Parts: sequence; structure tokens; C-alpha cells
Amino acid sequence: MSRSDLDRLYDIADAIAAIRSHVAQGTLREAVVFDAVRMRLLEIGEAVKGLSEELTAREPAIPWRTIARSRDNLAHHYFATELQIVEDTIKADLAPLDEAVARLIAEVDRPRG
Repeated sequence: MSRSDLDRLYDIADAIAAIRSHVAQGTLREAVVFDAVRMRLLEIGEAVKGLSEELTAREPAIPWRTIARSRDNLAHHYFATELQIVEDTIKADLAPLDEAVARLIAEVDRPRG
């Protein structure tokens, strides 16, 4: 069963909320927090890979392809994931992505009439 763009946007929003919750529970230096955050980043990348180009074009400031590629790195090179890169991603990239996803959800999830 194929997931819609809206489903995938909600997946991304949920993963961002989970990352924030994990980080509130402890530092990335704790293995369980680091692993949980990496898994959620992988989920974000997977969801982004499934979004239509028509939708992502509405938010050109977001590096959608880079996010999708990061999923591949997390999945296939998990042993080489550096804590600093994950930390920088959370600090610099999560908020703009969350804001863009919220705007897209508002656009896509409008009642039609």
C-alpha cells in the first residue's frame, strides 16, 4: 500500500517530535538516545524520499535531496555516523524542516470544498 504525501509529511513531523523528546531525555552521548535519534533521522529520510517532486518544489529552501541521501548514509554506513554531524543536524536543520513540513501539511490537509 502506497502512502500519500500527507501521510509522509505526518511521518516527518512525528519523527521530529520524537527526536526532540529523545534529546530532552538525555544527551546524544548516551548510546540509547543517539541510536533513537539516528533511527528517527533515517525515518525522516525515508519519508522524504517518497514525497512527490511537485510537493517538495513548494519549499525550495529545504535540501530535500540531501535529506534523502542522509537516509542512505544512516542505513548503509551507520558505523560511520559521527555524533557531531547528528548534533549539528538537530541544531541547524530540524527547525526549518519542521516549519516547512507544517506549512505543507496546512496546504495539503485543507478541507476541499
